Amino acid sequence: MDLAPFDDSVDPVAQAKAIVGELKKYDAQLYDKPRWLVLNKLDMVPAEERSARVKDFVKRFKWKGPVFEISALTREGCEPLVQAIFQHVHAQQQALQAPVEVDPRFADGETQA
Repeated sequence: MDLAPFDDSVDPVAQAKAIVGELKKYDAQLYDKPRWLVLNKLDMVPAEERSARVKDFVKRFKWKGPVFEISALTREGCEPLVQAIFQHVHAQQQALQAPVEVDPRFADGETQA
């Protein structure tokens, strides 16, 4: 979500709620997937206002999950987001891999004669 929309009459929280509502209404599978809150255009918000704006957004949106504050333009905050995406995808891939069946004779790590 854009933390600093081009039009001051646009409420980013209302936009975020509308997106979630659309997901719930039209694609339950997508709605049920994990979500992260990515607040973009950090570079457009004065540094002294950023923390307050983020806290206000999170509070009004009633968000309990991960929050990433980024500027796609300046790449500020993008590295932690990229790392989190990588870790999430890697964990999902690991979870999908079938467990390897261990021969009970070798389950304790010792060989039996």
